[in-house]
Amino acid sequence: MNDHTPDASAAAAPDDLPFEQAMEQLEEIVRRLERGDVPLDESVAIYERGEALKRHCETLLKRAEARIQKIAIGPDGRAAGTAPLDIE
Repeated sequence: MNDHTPDASAAAAPDDLPFEQAMEQLEEIVRRLERGDVPLDESVAIYERGEALKRHCETLLKRAEARIQKIAIGPDGRAAGTAPLDIE
């Protein structure tokens, strides 16, 4: 794939991508913008896609955090259930 022809996954809506692919695309967008050799109109377009990918990744991370639970240990040292993980 060259820098000017997105592949099929790059054209997919961010909401349809798994976290890892969305992050890969976001990292590629950052690299391209940091190089500074992208025409202005394309820079704006890929920046907007980057923002959408960032929001999607944040949403997926929040969902994952909500699902993480800590194991509660009973007095006998055995697992006694689960409770929400306090991440703050």
